[in-house]
Amino acid sequence: MSPNDEYDSPWKQLLEWYFEAFMRFFFAAAHAEIDWQQPIEFLDKELQQIVRDAEIGRRYADVLAKVWLLDGKEEWILIHVEVQGSVEVRFDQRMYTYNYRLFDRYARSVASFAVLSDENINWRPGHYQMSRLGSTLTFSYATAKLIDYRAHWALLEANDNPFATVVMAHLKTLETKADPAERYNWKFSLIRRLYERGYTQQDVLNLFHFIDWVMRLPEALEYQLREEIVQMEAQQAKPYVTAFARIERQEGRQEGRQEGRQEGRQEGRQEGEIRLLLRLLNHRFGGAPEELLTRLQALPIEQIEPLVDVALAQETLADFIAQLPAPASSFPAVSQEPAEK
Repeated sequence: MSPNDEYDSPWKQLLEWYFEAFMRFFFAAAHAEIDWQQPIEFLDKELQQIVRDAEIGRRYADVLAKVWLLDGKEEWILIHVEVQGSVEVRFDQRMYTYNYRLFDRYARSVASFAVLSDENINWRPGHYQMSRLGSTLTFSYATAKLIDYRAHWALLEANDNPFATVVMAHLKTLETKADPAERYNWKFSLIRRLYERGYTQQDVLNLFHFIDWVMRLPEALEYQLREEIVQMEAQQAKPYVTAFARIERQEGRQEGRQEGRQEGRQEGRQEGEIRLLLRLLNHRFGGAPEELLTRLQALPIEQIEPLVDVALAQETLADFIAQLPAPASSFPAVSQEPAEK
């Protein structure tokens, strides 16, 4: 399974980080009945008890939250994000099954909601009914279909809600399946929008992670995009550790854990950190002397990682070099002038 097929983790993270914004964006009527001054409690343990033996795979992201209503009553909310992108005949039945299992096990009424990411305009789940020998059971739940937002693109662009960005990234991912160059343009545009809309540093990183994960590009274009983002951040003089620095560190650690040998893990992480640092120095100060590479290669990974923050905090290359750990006597002195391009 490719990384962009694993929809559950980023969606689940966003749901928990921005639960109030999620309900406000997709389900405004329900949002208006909730007392958002009261704390939200996520009930992962309770949810897993009822889905543990069900057919739950990577296609789904489920969140069970306990909220308080404005009338003072406690309410449980089940959010189910269907992100497989295909029609499922028994979807309504599964939504009902989750609902009654929660009620049966915990004696709690549950409000159920579903987000649908498929491209079939005619598939509209939201209602389940059984009738036998004169007895009828009916279950309805609210849904939000992401492709419906195509007709409201201008409203998405004007909306500061984090899930406006999420929906735009999803829609452009669908539209650019066969056009990597166009996906590149939209990916950069959506990332740049994070800075232009005035999101906090943490919000930029959170939403960048989702965009980067869903809008996958060929390796060469990914590298080109990262170069362009570093330039953009340097030009805007944002006081952020670049989103790419954070993501590359996370990816490096994840890849390192998958490597077989500790030595290989360390070398891979070190090379990635040095490449990122040199790109940043190039964009900030116009380059870096060749002997600086030798100096950096001799440092352990624990000393290299903080240098991205150091580079962002300095006014000149000389100031950055002055902050480097002291070199061993066998290393050449580092010139404080960038090498000619």
